[in-house]
Amino acid sequence: MSILIQGGTVVSTKGQRQLDVRIDGEKISAMGVNLPVDGANVVDAKGCYLFPGFIDTHTHLELNNGMTDTADNFTTGSIAAVAKGTTTVLDMATPDRGHSLQSCLDAWDAMAKGKSSCDYSYHMSLIEWQPGFVDEIKAMAAKGITSFKMYMAYDNLRASDADIYEAMKAIKAVHGMLGIHCENGDLVNALQKQYLDNGLNAPKYHPITRPNILEAEAVSRYLTIAALADLPVNIVHLSTKEALEVVRAARQRGQKVFVESCPQYFLLDDSLYALPGFEGAKYVCSPPLRQPADEAALWEGLEAGEIDTMGTDHCDFNYETQKPLGKDDFTKIPGGLPGVETRGELLYTAGVTSGRISPEQFVGVMAEHAAHQFGMYPQKGIVQTGSDADIVIWDPAEKNVISSQTQLQNCDYSAFEGFQTQGGPREVYLRGTKVAASGQIIKEKQGKFVARQASEYTFNK
Repeated sequence: MSILIQGGTVVSTKGQRQLDVRIDGEKISAMGVNLPVDGANVVDAKGCYLFPGFIDTHTHLELNNGMTDTADNFTTGSIAAVAKGTTTVLDMATPDRGHSLQSCLDAWDAMAKGKSSCDYSYHMSLIEWQPGFVDEIKAMAAKGITSFKMYMAYDNLRASDADIYEAMKAIKAVHGMLGIHCENGDLVNALQKQYLDNGLNAPKYHPITRPNILEAEAVSRYLTIAALADLPVNIVHLSTKEALEVVRAARQRGQKVFVESCPQYFLLDDSLYALPGFEGAKYVCSPPLRQPADEAALWEGLEAGEIDTMGTDHCDFNYETQKPLGKDDFTKIPGGLPGVETRGELLYTAGVTSGRISPEQFVGVMAEHAAHQFGMYPQKGIVQTGSDADIVIWDPAEKNVISSQTQLQNCDYSAFEGFQTQGGPREVYLRGTKVAASGQIIKEKQGKFVARQASEYTFNK
């Protein structure tokens, strides 16, 4: 039976309009004013927005960091995602050194297939460079994996500048997208050793040993390599005003640069690392939380359209049992925050209800831009005829208080404990199936792999 959503306001980056939306099977089959019912199951959405299903551009739903496994896996993490409107995640598939990209893809498929409650695809990580990767990158692109991830920090993950250049050439050949974790790994290591050698081992030293300038330097170096390779590139989880200034300068030179950030860099600051006892460990992530001046700069960038996508970098470890691995050494605290569940409510509350950004901008950074950038548009990222029926019926009057006691994320704390939110998902449809209502899952394990096309380098630039 068809589903007819009546009276909602459809929002895209181009504007908003009150329209009825008909769903047949997995697709949107018609849109218009006063569409005929024709025996459809009618859903009244008056007073609500119809947003495209959100796309989280950056998750680690199931990961072993070398010491321990994330608190969430694809089963629990995807439930938390889709219950609050995220219908697609792009997870970081990370191979072991010396292993093929295909073996990594096989491992991630085994974790996700038949278990995920939202649709999913992967950024394939390149944690080293092997000559055979040229052919493997072509093979990944042929299978719909058209985006890749590299690191300039972490000894077990980072590649040399020369390796990044070689990877860029191979990625350019398939018109793929590269994202890089930008921090100067050598200098982070040196600062960490300096502090630990002086007995300074508490969580509050985490941000001090990963200062703003080390992100900005790495962004500048990354963009220099990208200019040499003539490759449009993505910067993941950008967190500082200095890094944003580097991006502005590059764009003024004509370079094509995409920027992702995360809610924690807009709503939390580094004063949390100085909480009593070991509580600051809850907020250890990399890049670390920054200062209020950085938050202000990021909001300005978001308002001005300089930040393209909003991911979460969801990578959660339990405070009581896993974060204490770094009790006597802040460098051993498992890094990452839970966030895949709260992104939509947080950004809508702090951005849209405050008047900082419009509903159209919200849709852009939460879904539409990501669909363009990562080769899913118009299948995903927009409510229009022919697209997947990934629809969030969003009630702007909905109120909530974020709490670890009620969250669906399989973590024993929330980084946003006590935040009061305004606006939330009343119903969530994934390819035409209602999978969540009022923030709770009602139909699990409906997710499918999304094979993606080459990146649309020209969107909105």
